[in-house]
Formats: sequence, C-alpha cells, structure tokens
Amino acid sequence: MAAKGIADTGAPVPPPLLPGGALLGSLRELRADALGTFVRARREAGDIVRIGAGPPGLRTELYCVFSAEGVRQVLASRSAEFRKDNVFYQEVREAFGNGLLTSQDEDYLRQRRLIQPLFTRQRVNGYADAVAAETRSLSAAWADAPDGIVDVGAEMRRLALRTVARVLFGADVDAAVEVVDRCFPVITEYVLRRGFSAVAVPRTWPTAANRRANAAMDDLHAVCDRIVAGRRHGGPHGRDPDGVAAGDLLTLLASARNADDGTFDAGELRAQVLIFLLAGHETTATSLAFALHLLALHPDVQARAREEVSRVLGDRTPQAADLDRLPYLTRVLKETTRLYPAAPVFGRRARAATVVGGHLIPAGAEVILAPWVTHRHPAYWPDPDRFDPDRFTERAQAGRPRHAWFPFGAGPRACVGQHFSMLESVLAAAMVLREYAFEAVDEVVPVSAGITLRTRGPVRCRIRRVAG
Repeated sequence: MAAKGIADTGAPVPPPLLPGGALLGSLRELRADALGTFVRARREAGDIVRIGAGPPGLRTELYCVFSAEGVRQVLASRSAEFRKDNVFYQEVREAFGNGLLTSQDEDYLRQRRLIQPLFTRQRVNGYADAVAAETRSLSAAWADAPDGIVDVGAEMRRLALRTVARVLFGADVDAAVEVVDRCFPVITEYVLRRGFSAVAVPRTWPTAANRRANAAMDDLHAVCDRIVAGRRHGGPHGRDPDGVAAGDLLTLLASARNADDGTFDAGELRAQVLIFLLAGHETTATSLAFALHLLALHPDVQARAREEVSRVLGDRTPQAADLDRLPYLTRVLKETTRLYPAAPVFGRRARAATVVGGHLIPAGAEVILAPWVTHRHPAYWPDPDRFDPDRFTERAQAGRPRHAWFPFGAGPRACVGQHFSMLESVLAAAMVLREYAFEAVDEVVPVSAGITLRTRGPVRCRIRRVAG
C-alpha cells in the first residue's frame, strides 16, 4: 500500500492544512494555547500537518511532525537535513551564547568532542553526593512549611538550580545562584517574546524591554566571567583516577582539550556554562515537580514507590549505584517525562526539500516536533492521558517504536546531560519520598510552552512526615 500522502501519480504531496481563520490562520489559537492546538492538529489532520499563522502575505506555515517514524527521520536518520536555523534558536544564541544547545556544523562537533568525555556515566555518577547534599538541605527546610504546604514547582526549581550550580561552580555556588535566580526569568521571557514575535525591534534600541534584558545579561555574564577567570588563572587541583583534572564541572571544562580541537576560550566557556545552567536546571525541575504532583494525585503509586525506596535505601544516603536498584521510581520519572516533557515543543528548519511520512516538506520550511503530542499519540500510548509508570517495563517498551518517547531529543544531537538529569531526578525523589507523604492541593496545573514547559501558577502539595 502506498504511504499516506503520496498522490496517485506517486509524487509526494504537501501535508494537510489545519483549518484556520482567513485573516490570521491559526495564530490566535497558537498564542492562546499552543500545546492544545498541536494536539488538536494531530487529532483532526493527522501525523504530518501544516499550520498557518499570520496575515496573508506574511503568513508562516509550520510543518508539524507528530509520528514516531517522522521524529526518527528528522532527528536521527536524516538529521543533517534539518538545522537549528530558526529565529527562536538565534534569540537563544544571542542571549546565552553559541553553546552546545545552539551551535551547528563544525562548531557543534568540536564542542561535543570536548564535552562528551565529561558526561560519561562514570563521571556523572560522581555528582550523586552533590544531589544528596542539596536535597537533604531542602528536605530539612520543609519541616517549617506553613500549614504543611509547599509549592513543589518553586521548590524543585530551587533544588535543581542549586544542584547544577554546585556541580558547575563548586564553592562558588551561592554567588552564582543569586544572580541566575534573578536574571534568568528576565532573559528567558525576553527570548520568548522576541522568538515568537512577527517583528522584533533591534536589540540596540533603548526600549524598556531591551534595557531590562541587557542589564540582566550583563550581570549574568559578569558573574560567569569572574568565576571562569578564577578557574583559568588558578588552575585545576588534583587528578581523578582517569588522569583528568578533578574538581567541579567548570574546572573540567576549562581543562578540556584534545590535539584536534584545542581548548575552550573564555567566551566559549561562558556559553557552555550558561547553556548548562539553563538546560540543566529547568528541565530537571520540571520532571521533579510533576513527578511529585502526579504521585500526590495517585497515592497507590506513591505508596509503591516509597516501599521500594525504603527497602533499597533504608536510612542511608543514596549513591549513583542505587539508580539501577530503584526501577519502579525510575519508571515513575520516565512516565512523568512522557506526560510533562520539559521541552514540549521544539523546531528545525529543512535545508532542502524532504519527504517525511509520504508528505513533501519544502526547503526552508519551519518544522515543529512536539514531544507533548507524540507522547500522547494513541497509536503508541493506550489511554494516553492516564498516569501509568508500568508503561516503561521492558516488555511494554519492546512493543513501541523507539522514538515514541524522546524527552531528551534523539539522534546525534540527543541531550548530553540526560543521564545526569535522570540521576538527579531519581535520587532527589527517593530522598523526599522517604521523608514525606504528598497530597495534592492544586489538582489541575495549567501549563504552556516556553523555552521549557512552564506552569501557570503554583504546584502546591500538602506534606506530612512519614513515620520512621
């Protein structure tokens, strides 16, 4: 049978167009609820869909790819044909530098070769103590929560930020956290507004938004440059068993070198640090907050996860090796990232005309991938809105296409920090579950798509100490 989308002549045809208004297409719907609009597009028009946005003559067409096979083509088997050339990624580059998230071609390959050795499983496992220390401090502070209620959204952001800053900066964690916590929201909001605006004014114009964002970027760059300069002038201290400079991740980045790629200069180091801070705390914070929210809504799953934690850990501090000893809690985190992927939507640009899923995607097209939608596709996920960690047993996973679940991306540009994110998420969740039981106060948590998944309000839980 011919692939759906191939015309009777055998030639590929454009994807179906989601019906929209004559004046603005689907622009209003996308602005009001992008995630809901993408879900509706798949349901009403299929796995490869065009969505028009904007007035006639200025309308942008988004080519949305929702099937697992389409995701495989765009991110893995034909990834060289799809680039990070869109306006949104350019805004991220301008704000945070040309780090691993946004770089391309030889820049990306060089950065990846220098960074990859710092993210081996063995090296990342060495950060378990930092995760445990920050989680222990957070858990102790919850004992004084007013009325026993905590906003796990805000608390997990604080935990994830302190943890990634501790891993990156070591003893400089407090100075970095204050600046990042103050400046990141200003910068990310600015990036979003410019990235999704039809016309963005030049950054050099003295508008109020430009002044606020530039001041925040100056402060953020200054603290990073100060810490980077200290590492480069002071030098690393000690060697690890592999003969590589020991210390925090920034020290390792400053020491990274090979014969072909040289080293990072100060500007490149700053860009990598800022990207790690951005990606390394917002993504993990999202996973942890929604894991606790979902456990609070499902007391049977929470009890099963707590029983596993108590049986495996007892009273001791978790170590990296415990990740493999907590399979059910790991499945809880994986199912959380299915329902609430930290990067719910992201884009590419087609560098040449390409056929995906039997449909023609023209050169220069804006291509949208949406884990939020693919992770809810009923062909891969029966009763897709139901929370069920056992979707991630080995047997269940064997029956699904590999790219039906891609919270960390896929292919040659898959997230380099995915093991760190899972290590932090599982160990931190284990520690707080051992100490506290969770009951949802906010049963419905509205979300929207930003640089990462954003909550529109608190994620409150009532907590109580678990009897030891």
